[in-house]
This record gives sequence, structure tokens and C-alpha cells, in this order.
Amino acid sequence: MNPRFAILGAAAILAGAPALADGFNDGLTTIQNEWDIANYQRADKARDDAFAALVEHAAAFRAQYPDRAEAAAWEGIVLSTYAGEVSAMSAMKYAKAARAALERAETLDATALEGGIYASLGALYSKVPGGFMGFGDDDLAAEYFEKAIAVNAANIDNNYFYGEFLIEQGDYEQARSLLERALAAPTVTERPVFDAGRRAEISDLLVVARRKTS
Repeated sequence: MNPRFAILGAAAILAGAPALADGFNDGLTTIQNEWDIANYQRADKARDDAFAALVEHAAAFRAQYPDRAEAAAWEGIVLSTYAGEVSAMSAMKYAKAARAALERAETLDATALEGGIYASLGALYSKVPGGFMGFGDDDLAAEYFEKAIAVNAANIDNNYFYGEFLIEQGDYEQARSLLERALAAPTVTERPVFDAGRRAEISDLLVVARRKTS
């Protein structure tokens, strides 16, 4: 796994989103569940295969619903996660495709997924290398995280990804506040695999933040 891309996918952000038309909603839920299982319950070759299949599924779903921000966003989320599963030589190709998909989602409805489009772009810009190697930009990442919080300050992923970024920046006090708020977010009952996995990641980061601020 490429560590620079390992924890992309701000995808939990559909918790509490308004009900969508059945066909679209069912398709989106299927992609979410596939992502949850691949990310939290698969390893090694099974994980690689699951994400490779999910890349194709997400692309087909976006093609079926080209005017829905959620479909474009989830294609970006899947691609950004897959960038962490491939070789360093291939990772940038998928990261750039993820950025394009997320930027399309932003143009369609920037506030969709409770701020998840902004949070996903922030995570992408914070994880991708900068300079000659890539397009990473910490300042731009911070702007996107702030936009995500402005859309929904209580969302589990908006707080998690921003908190993770701030730990990497050495701002442990603010990171602790955001991560504690993430942990206090309502349970994502419709996605139990995701909810358990994400809360474990938040708890691990909180150990670091609390140790640095105690």
C-alpha cells in the first residue's frame, strides 16, 4: 500500500443525507457498502481485487447518473482510495482521476454529502505529494477542510480528516478538538462496518493528540 494515499476516501458523509430516488439510492448504498468491506475487512490480494472491481463499478454508476454530484464524488472517493493500493508509478494517475471526479462533483453540488466533497478534496490535496512529483498542497487542503466544516461541523468525516491533517501539521490542540467531535458524531447505523472502522481510526489519532496536549 502506498502510505501517501492510504487513508483517502472521506466517504462516510452520507449519514443523515436526504432520501434519494430508489434506483439511485440503492446503487449508491451498494457502492458505499462495497467500499466499507474492501477498506475495513479485506487484506492483501483480496483487498486489491475488491478495489479494482469497485473502480469499474463506480465509473459505471457515475456514467449512469452523470448529473448527480454524489455519483461523481463516490467515483472520486473510490479512485483516491485505489491510489493507495497500486504502485507508486500508477498512484498519481488514479489520484489525478480522483481529483477530476471530485471537482466535477463540486461543480454539480458542492454541498452534497454533507460537505464530503470538500473533505475528500482536502484529504486528497493533503496526501498527494507536492512539487514536481504531484499536486499536493497543504494550504489548499486546509481551505477545503474549512469549507467542509462550514457545511456540516458535526459530521464524523469532516472532523476526522481535518483532525488527521492537523496532527500531520503539528497542531495537536485543534486536532484534538476536531477528533473528539468526530468521535461524538451520531452512529452511522446504516453502515456498521464503516462506523466501527472509522471510530477505531479516530480513537487511534486521539491517543496521539491527547498525549501531545496533556
